[in-house]
Amino acid sequence: MIAPLMPTYARADLAFERGEGVWLTGTDGRRYLDFAGGVAVSSLGHAHPRLVAAITEQAGKVWHVSNLFRIPEAERLAKMLVDVSFADTVFFCNSGAEAMECAIKVARKYHAVNGHPEKSRIIAFEGSFHGRTLATLAAAGAKKYLDGFGEPLAGFDHVPYGDLDAVKKAITPETGAIVVEPIQGEGGVRVPPSGFLRALRELCNEKGLLLVLDEVQTGLGRTGKFFAYEWAGIEPDVMAIAKGLGGGFPIGACLATEAAAKGMTAGTHGSTFGGNPLATAVAGTVVNIVLEKGFLDRVAKTGLLFKQRLAEMKDRHPAVIAEVRGEGLLLGLRAVVPNMDLVAACREECLLTAGAGENVVRLMPPLVTSDAEVAEAMNKLDRACQKIEATLAAHTRGAAE
Repeated sequence: MIAPLMPTYARADLAFERGEGVWLTGTDGRRYLDFAGGVAVSSLGHAHPRLVAAITEQAGKVWHVSNLFRIPEAERLAKMLVDVSFADTVFFCNSGAEAMECAIKVARKYHAVNGHPEKSRIIAFEGSFHGRTLATLAAAGAKKYLDGFGEPLAGFDHVPYGDLDAVKKAITPETGAIVVEPIQGEGGVRVPPSGFLRALRELCNEKGLLLVLDEVQTGLGRTGKFFAYEWAGIEPDVMAIAKGLGGGFPIGACLATEAAAKGMTAGTHGSTFGGNPLATAVAGTVVNIVLEKGFLDRVAKTGLLFKQRLAEMKDRHPAVIAEVRGEGLLLGLRAVVPNMDLVAACREECLLTAGAGENVVRLMPPLVTSDAEVAEAMNKLDRACQKIEATLAAHTRGAAE
């Protein structure tokens, strides 16, 4: 018999009753160090007092009015995001997938209103992940997510991540845009070759294409800068963000230049819940905190320390960890053993992590994680690796006997 909650997730048998900062307390009474971060969502940790205050204050005023009317909270948040980014305008929605849906529509509409409706194809990358809607699944092109849902939405051409020559060969007269994650998260915390994003920007300029970035996972300080594209010294034309923007409250956004958004006039796109007062009041508080002096510098320093400690852990446990990947506080361990075995072993040590492609374990702690909490995570990871090594040794002895 099917469960009342549709079984679309392979959930761990673990639930939580409260959280504080980087820690979660399970219904089993144990305290867990949350280095999964709600899959890079809990940017300021759990029960951050300023977020609690923001949501409580707004909840006592007005939650939802619809986009039939002006929403001052959304207008203020949009201005904040415009001021800190390449963008001139912002569309608010409820998730990363919706933000990417909007970005795809913006890119296609741009060429249509400029007299080239045939330029509707978009080059995307193998190993990418852009969401679970039919359009975003087609954009990623992963067979395992598309199977059983009929013919994929047409208009996407896929090339290997980081392969500039393959991108150039894929461009046709029907190509209108390139969509790329600055770091592939779900795909295995894969960082592109140095100069790759800059080369894509130059190629788009040369060919009259739009560069669309998916910063759903990398945005809002996750890599040590407010947006990951800043590391490459470029600016996109369109960008999707979500996850950390709300610090746990559902919100997504599509940012665009005035030129790119030329076709997005009244009636071309919409969202019933998107940009409501409650969501944008909370997100505005998140943005204010992340932009405070020294905050991002601290994230970058913590990320560097964390990556160094993980490299030491790899050297200490070569039978378990093969490679350390990522930037800032979006890091990954390519495992030698099955990655979900390492995820489970960490969970037994009260360290929460998440799996990803290419047999990777993702580590996405809140941006407020301290050096002491990194050290505690390393202790837990060390014990988890030791237990896996002991199991491997026992199996080896059993096989020999």
